[in-house]
Amino acid sequence: MGTCIRNLSGGAVLVAADDTWIEGKAIQQLETTARLGGMHRVAGMPDLHPGRGYPVGAAFFSVGRLYPALVGNDIGCGMALWRTDIPTAKLHLDKLEKRLGNLDLPLDETWQEAVASFGLPATGHERSLGTIGGGNHFAELQQLDETYDDAALAALGIERKHLLLLVHSGSRGLGEAILREQVDLFGHHGLEAGSEACTHYLGRHDGALRFAEANRQLIARRMLDRLRADGDVLLDINHNLVSPAQVDGLDGWLHRKGATPSDQGAVVIPGSRGDYSYLVQPIADERSLLSLAHGAGRKWMRSECKDRLASRYSVEQLSRTALGSRVICADRALIYEEAPEAYKAIDSVVGALREAGLVRVLARLKPVLTYKTRGGCC
Repeated sequence: MGTCIRNLSGGAVLVAADDTWIEGKAIQQLETTARLGGMHRVAGMPDLHPGRGYPVGAAFFSVGRLYPALVGNDIGCGMALWRTDIPTAKLHLDKLEKRLGNLDLPLDETWQEAVASFGLPATGHERSLGTIGGGNHFAELQQLDETYDDAALAALGIERKHLLLLVHSGSRGLGEAILREQVDLFGHHGLEAGSEACTHYLGRHDGALRFAEANRQLIARRMLDRLRADGDVLLDINHNLVSPAQVDGLDGWLHRKGATPSDQGAVVIPGSRGDYSYLVQPIADERSLLSLAHGAGRKWMRSECKDRLASRYSVEQLSRTALGSRVICADRALIYEEAPEAYKAIDSVVGALREAGLVRVLARLKPVLTYKTRGGCC
């Protein structure tokens, strides 16, 4: 236990097993962040991969200074798991897909009251509420495949006879606008804790968290409405954020970029759209900066995917998976970029977390129907 938490140079640690594939550039980016002013410690997760200057799948703890660029442009990106009353025994994928229709367009006027109930301040990005967005975001109907702790699942209200719904999305264009403002004003130098600029950023950041959480709830409710089903949320966890924290007895700022908190209860760690997801009970540990992997992690750059796969798979073939699930994605480039082959195997990621003593696996979830886009996104 714990042998998978490896010390790198200069206050950087990496959670990885011997067979965990991690690109060298991602480790270089991780070590670079460890040298930022005020940075006390950084931790890479098993899904670590290169980002735009900073790695994804990592947590960063600083003292006296915080860095909006480490949170990135999708503040509040996270995952919500919903329990539904859709029976697993009578699955009819053609019917489910037809009922879903297009979820990319803005919510119509019948949703005004629901949107208003969140009490969100005006941002100019309201048309994005209730929409999933591009990239690796998705909404996926799942079924309970394997159970490892029946008592824990019963306590969460999860049962085999009904489908689950996992929603992965964030603050859409709002987070992008907030990061752009920060970079235009301050570059990548970060903000002094307690300064007026820092207070301003944190206010906008916290608003984006609320926006992202509302967005995931509206996506789920919109899907359930289309499917003529009911449901309720079991968990909703942000994995792109910065928050005050205490690590090694120091008060500071814990940034997460594609890293799931391990101190907020059960979480889902999803695989690619053609792989399983795992529901886990985290074991909080300061060595990993109270964080876990947030998914499988990219293995290939987006720009490489179509060239690697177009000769092997048609778009139609990629809309079906080896697990028998279906993928709704009308964007021909995106369906290649998000192909299962472009991601690490989820078993390798969750396996490293288990070997490190950071999680206890509660259940394995199997994809049934994954929605990414039908086109016409707002």
